[in-house]
Amino acid sequence: MTHARTDTPIEIEDIGTNSSSNEEFSHVLQARMSRRSLLKGGFGLAASSFMGTGLLACADVDTIETPKTLQLNFTAVPKGTADVVAVPSGYSSSVLYRLGDPIAAGVPAYRNDGTDAAASYAQRAGDHHDGMHYFGVSATGTYSLTASDRGLLVMNHEAISPLFLHPTGPTIVNNARTVPDEVLKEMYVHGISVIEVNRAANGAWSYKQDSAFNRRVHTLTDTILSGPAARTLYMITKYSPDGSRTRGTINNCANGYTPWGTYLGCEENYAGYFRRVTATDNANRTPKELTSFARNGIAGNGRELWATVAGSDPDGLYARWNTMKLGASADGSDDYRNVANTYGWNVEVDPFNATSTPKKRTAMGRFAHEGAWLGPIRAGQPLVFYMGDDSRGEYVYKYVTNANWDPADATRGLAAGDKYLDDGKLYVARFNADGTGQWVELRFGQNGITAANPAYAFADQADVLINTRLAADAAGATKMDRPEWGAVHPTNGDVYMTMTNNSSTVRTLASTDAANPRFYNDKRTTGQDQRGNPNGHIIRWAETAGNNAATTFSWDIFLFAARASVTDPNINVSGLTAANDMSSPDGIWFSRSGVLWIQTDDGAYTDVTNCMMLACIPGRVGDGTTKTIVNTDGAATKSVTTKVGAQMTEANLRRFLVGPKDCEITGIAETPDGKTIFVNIQHPGEDTSSANFLAGNHNSNWPGGAGSRPRSATIVITRNDGGEVGASLV
Repeated sequence: MTHARTDTPIEIEDIGTNSSSNEEFSHVLQARMSRRSLLKGGFGLAASSFMGTGLLACADVDTIETPKTLQLNFTAVPKGTADVVAVPSGYSSSVLYRLGDPIAAGVPAYRNDGTDAAASYAQRAGDHHDGMHYFGVSATGTYSLTASDRGLLVMNHEAISPLFLHPTGPTIVNNARTVPDEVLKEMYVHGISVIEVNRAANGAWSYKQDSAFNRRVHTLTDTILSGPAARTLYMITKYSPDGSRTRGTINNCANGYTPWGTYLGCEENYAGYFRRVTATDNANRTPKELTSFARNGIAGNGRELWATVAGSDPDGLYARWNTMKLGASADGSDDYRNVANTYGWNVEVDPFNATSTPKKRTAMGRFAHEGAWLGPIRAGQPLVFYMGDDSRGEYVYKYVTNANWDPADATRGLAAGDKYLDDGKLYVARFNADGTGQWVELRFGQNGITAANPAYAFADQADVLINTRLAADAAGATKMDRPEWGAVHPTNGDVYMTMTNNSSTVRTLASTDAANPRFYNDKRTTGQDQRGNPNGHIIRWAETAGNNAATTFSWDIFLFAARASVTDPNINVSGLTAANDMSSPDGIWFSRSGVLWIQTDDGAYTDVTNCMMLACIPGRVGDGTTKTIVNTDGAATKSVTTKVGAQMTEANLRRFLVGPKDCEITGIAETPDGKTIFVNIQHPGEDTSSANFLAGNHNSNWPGGAGSRPRSATIVITRNDGGEVGASLV
């Protein structure tokens, strides 16, 4: 999720572009039967086959002869606003990889004063570290599921804090960029990093600057368009007249990985980077194009103004951010009118082949991809990826491969991606008020996705995939409160997804429903009103019969975020205390042990605490109760009945980390032995005003200390006694 900077316009995802009339769970949730009998026996294979990890921590107690309990092994960290990373007693954290750190031999150390050469950023760490994954490396340099001392850490670099990248901030004159090297630097620091990391005998971690594996994938990297939408008329640009390629990747937020050892960098808020001045361009576009642009939020000058660089541009480095119709060709081969169609995809990168060309997998749909989370892996069955569309009022998606998983493909790299990620079924979720749901396929000619659709006349399946949001509208998907990260329980297969927050503009009292049941005023300590659902919640669902490729499911609300100081059970529904209260859950991830990690990207609770990460031992769908929540807005009231998960206690949910000022906590990975976790600290100090910056005053000086510019960075967390991080079996 991109955190809105104080010096930039409101982000598209904060407003939303979904004007469809699809339901938002407007019926009362009915009580439903427990799923224990349904699920029992359905996940036996998952514990032994999920990436070969032999998980058993949270298996059904009825199937374990000698029960062991997974327990959190740390004391809760208190809330705080200090400019530090706070971890529990008995744990240590260290900084591993920061903005600007060199990843090739001969690249000088980062000056961190804005004067580093723009071209050098092609071999430096990017900005705004985000989703990431750890791939173990064997002694022979191949992918290993068990290697914990040597690995490849692959991570996204979502966006930038431009004030800190240049000597005096970005140079903008009359709403245009006038220093091309500043823009080039900004384009390089977006994208993806692949770095080799190593653990020494004393337990200390470092990255290997001259590793042959190290690489950056950024906005200038040649990238293949793959799957049903590739090589179609929708993808034709001056860069690729046959529609087979595009240049680079942008706004990679959360991530995914595959069982064949590749990484998925998911393009989230791509739309805001493109220049399209509607007063000029609308007259040159068809009604269908205008509908597509509006639904995907493609309008304006571009959030970083990259397309406004004037002068010589023979390679189209700056011009390709202008998606206006400027050429005379009929197909777009002489301009970049179609370039926005080449973004908004999941990008597959092979971290073990530094010369390989990334591929954008169009079968998985185009929208503001928060991430792509893999379900249980079972030989002879399809692979399943869950995805959220990060914008208010958007949808939850699922991709199911047509090919069944063959373990022989585990060493085939991008060729395996061609088999599984270019051929599959894309579904969108429809949540019913009775606690059931359906996955509706987004297929041309089905479910209202036809040429006769009155809102948008679809032409073919490529059109469906490029305009996934419009297809989901037509299919009657359920509007959700900003679906962000997802995570799949490693042993019972339940799927969790964060609904980060909502404002009263979108979540009114009247629009509360079973899946979005709260409307309240979260008044800040300064007296500022925050109305709607400013703290967010987490939804989870279980696929029918434990089959993650099923087309039906059941759901409940796992957790309601809230301030501990709020005792009203209609607001603090989950019973949070000082040890575990939070706001705006965003990142969410399961460790191999079964610990659920929850990370926050918050502006609502920052009067009390910086953003944080919590550890949780969850139950399963249906472990709670039915509850009626009474909402009030002045004299008006509305009662909503919903299904909630079990109450939270400090025993099963507690705060593990609090970050420095203005940061987002995002991205987490662990070594196979569970003794090290990697966490990203994104954009510390980002709310620094231009005036304070020029005066040498930054909201944060982390991680360098007093006087230094703040830098996004990856940290390493270990237990001082060498044990597993977060929880232990007892």
